[in-house]
Amino acid sequence: MNNRTKRSDPNSELYRAMLTLKTPEEFHRFFLDLCTQSELNAIEQRYDVAKMLHSGMIYNDILAKTKASSATISRVNRSLVNGEGAYEMVFQRMEEDA
Repeated sequence: MNNRTKRSDPNSELYRAMLTLKTPEEFHRFFLDLCTQSELNAIEQRYDVAKMLHSGMIYNDILAKTKASSATISRVNRSLVNGEGAYEMVFQRMEEDA
């Protein structure tokens, strides 16, 4: 099994640990400790790309605005279309909280 098909354990202590965080500042501090700055920037960029795709923006506009590669935009789009539905769940909850 390669790393692309290997699934992480959703019951991992890591995910339970994340549930103990209460504010965006706590999440930010945790992710700064957990990830390199490059990894954190990549995660933030993928989320931004997902929001833009969700809102109907086209690849070229997203590329210009985020400087994300076309491969990253395509990968995020695949997650939006064929993923676990988590992006959609988060976007819906963010809209409800607005």
